[in-house]
Amino acid sequence: MNPLLSRLQPYPFERLRQLFADVTPNPALRPISLGIGEPKHEAPAFLKQTFTDALETGLSNYPPTAGTPAFREACAGWMQRRYGVALDAATQVLPVNGTREALFAFAQTVIDPTREGATVVMPNPFYQIYEGAALLGGAVPHYVASDPARNFAPDWASVPGEVWARTQLLYVCSPGNPAGAVMPLDEWKTLFELSDRHGFVIASDECYSEIYFRDEPPLGGLEAATKLGRHDFRRLVMFTSLSKRSNVPGLRSGFVAGDASLIQPFQLYRTYHGGAMSTVVQAASIAAWGDEAHVVDNRRQYREKFAQATPVLAEVLDVALPDAAFYLWAGVPASFAQAVPGLSADEAFARELLAQYNVTVLPGSYLAREVAGVNPGAGRIRMALVAETAECLEAAQRIHSFVQRHA
Repeated sequence: MNPLLSRLQPYPFERLRQLFADVTPNPALRPISLGIGEPKHEAPAFLKQTFTDALETGLSNYPPTAGTPAFREACAGWMQRRYGVALDAATQVLPVNGTREALFAFAQTVIDPTREGATVVMPNPFYQIYEGAALLGGAVPHYVASDPARNFAPDWASVPGEVWARTQLLYVCSPGNPAGAVMPLDEWKTLFELSDRHGFVIASDECYSEIYFRDEPPLGGLEAATKLGRHDFRRLVMFTSLSKRSNVPGLRSGFVAGDASLIQPFQLYRTYHGGAMSTVVQAASIAAWGDEAHVVDNRRQYREKFAQATPVLAEVLDVALPDAAFYLWAGVPASFAQAVPGLSADEAFARELLAQYNVTVLPGSYLAREVAGVNPGAGRIRMALVAETAECLEAAQRIHSFVQRHA
């Protein structure tokens, strides 16, 4: 077996399963899960119909790794409308089967493990795929300290110069998971300057870009590059998908876009890896990228549920409306630090909440790594408000009662 596999840590939801292994949820209450970020809104009817229609001919041929010209044009068209970014659909866009597999596979293309001290820099807290991609690529992860005062945004200034000098790949996530912070233009400018100085590639994870709570949509990586005059998108690739935007996580459809000199070798890798997207999925995706009405309605639903649930939770937890994404990143009362022997405050909170009120949340420490004795997720929980509004509000009310009971 590949010895690097032994370096992978258990996935957060496996750790959650183990935490709950001997817990009996309150049978008097129906289960409500805020644990996993899996969209629950109805998928658009037109998209499902397009998918069905494409089955007539779409299963008869092997799909091309590069995707169909129509798919790439649809993605490029959306990028122009959404961000004002002009792309060459033939060389700067590539279909992927969701951002998860692409974020992992991209690292295997970029990382050169023969270079001494090969490093991949990532936020902390973070999406664990970044870490796994770095480790299996033969690199060392460097976890960037987060700033609680800026909604746990990465503190790039905390990264030593010698680390940047060894860095081959930087993962950024904006809007962020789990805290929902959006990177402003000056932050992008700093990262571009660092990339120019040290030569590392930036992988920009933007899968939550269409769920936001301000009037202005989140700034994208290629958009930031364009505003700063970097029209060749050197050393920059963005990743996005339909899972959250269109409520179709099971479709496994997304695309990457950016520096053509990176897209070309990534396409070669995917040709060998077998990463081609079904033409049936491509047909449905073309329809989805071409329609904004369902996205506007989806965003409206999220805004309504956050507007109802957040004030209820804010009465008992350290929590506020994020910039974007569909998570609440909440601090739990310090009293839970001693609630269950051997467990952190966030673990104890999640475990007792399930047992007493049948609501599932994810301990924040499972989404971060301890550095210098500090885990930035400790004492916090992530709640995914993905269910319907009434269910999310009921969950918030149960959590409110739970915390008051333990006050």
